[in-house]
Amino acid sequence: MSKKLFIGSLDWGVTSEDLNQSFSEFGAVEDAVVIMDKMTGRSKGFGFVTFTNDEDADKAMAELNGKELKGRAIVVNEARPAESRQ
Repeated sequence: MSKKLFIGSLDWGVTSEDLNQSFSEFGAVEDAVVIMDKMTGRSKGFGFVTFTNDEDADKAMAELNGKELKGRAIVVNEARPAESRQ
């Protein structure tokens, strides 16, 4: 079963490849994406990393929450399902 993590407080210069490299140290990464603003093409300052293995995701969350990535302390939590926008 795969587990998705929310990565917040990202530096504007962090790319999806940066996330993949940083998180793949803890296990197999299925997907890593920085969310971009459709209008400006700039990062929104957060992203998601999906691990193939739940234990690897838990370890990455414990190790990387509050750690620096490109000079900025990041927030790492388990992703919650998107709420509907009615």
